[in-house]
Amino acid sequence: MWCRGIRGATIVTDNTKEAILAASRELLEVMVKANEVKTDDIACVWFTTTTDINAAFPAAAAREMGWNNVALLCSHEMNVPNSLPRCLRILMLINTTKKNDEIVHVYLKGTEVLKEGV
Repeated sequence: MWCRGIRGATIVTDNTKEAILAASRELLEVMVKANEVKTDDIACVWFTTTTDINAAFPAAAAREMGWNNVALLCSHEMNVPNSLPRCLRILMLINTTKKNDEIVHVYLKGTEVLKEGV
């Protein structure tokens, strides 16, 4: 087994608790489904948001999904000029037998442009 990273990103519609948790939940669910991840295989999850998203911790969505024994961390992205506004990113580290080229990274709601950047 190896520890592999799964990247994900989406846009949060509004800086509200409800919008942040909904976007986080949706992105986590798509990442898990696309990579056939079992909760026990998750090493940790790092959530970042642009500085215009601060009404709630995105990791709260994972706790609501029952991920009570997974290490979770929230932080802000660098404030880079002309970057996507209201952007939520997730880096999920999992233990897996999959090779790097078998990992499916998930970009939703216009964040596909991040594939070519950072």
